[in-house]
Amino acid sequence: MARTLDPVAYAVRRDAFVDAAQELIVTRGYERMSIQDVLDRADASRGAFYHYFDSKEGLLTAVIDRMAEAAIATLQPMVDDPGLTAAEKFERLFAGIAQWKHDRKDLVLAVLDIWRSDDNAIVRERYRRDVIVRVVPLLTDIIRQGMAEGTFEVASAEDTARMLVMVIAGMGDLAGDLFVGRRDGTVTFEEVERTFQSYRQSADRLLGASPGTLTFVSDDTLNEWFG
Repeated sequence: MARTLDPVAYAVRRDAFVDAAQELIVTRGYERMSIQDVLDRADASRGAFYHYFDSKEGLLTAVIDRMAEAAIATLQPMVDDPGLTAAEKFERLFAGIAQWKHDRKDLVLAVLDIWRSDDNAIVRERYRRDVIVRVVPLLTDIIRQGMAEGTFEVASAEDTARMLVMVIAGMGDLAGDLFVGRRDGTVTFEEVERTFQSYRQSADRLLGASPGTLTFVSDDTLNEWFG
């Protein structure tokens, strides 16, 4: 007789491994973290680990997936708020993401170093695909509202949402490079401001919006991360 799987117990045990890995990534760094370290932190056997993950990279993917899920879950109530205009929702969408990162800055910075490594290109690409699946519906709803309000002028809300996600993903990758450049003293704050302004202008054009309609990153956020 096949063994019955308890989905709740399965999720709890899997989360214990993800919790352990997340703590170790922040305190020790991903490259220095071993599977044995995770086993020790989670008080588990190697066999139990491979019941949930096929590799260390698989565990990393789970950590990043959970970060994305948690960040996006905080945004859905704002998207559903009938009292906000489409432009206000865009502003709060990115402000919410910035706040989420601010509250977990140690983890975000630890993941940034992993993210930029060529060894983790597969993880990055999978993450991008997952983000498209999760974020496109949110942006599509906002864009449709903006079309109804006359703020945005596009042929297809969903197609535009997909293109906008690609713009945002590119901006995220470049933001990581700019952060490292600022830390190393090779990039000026003026270059950072100019880059983000260019992305704002591109998004306005993509949505057929008046210049200055959208705000991706507030001045306070720019100063916090790049000042």
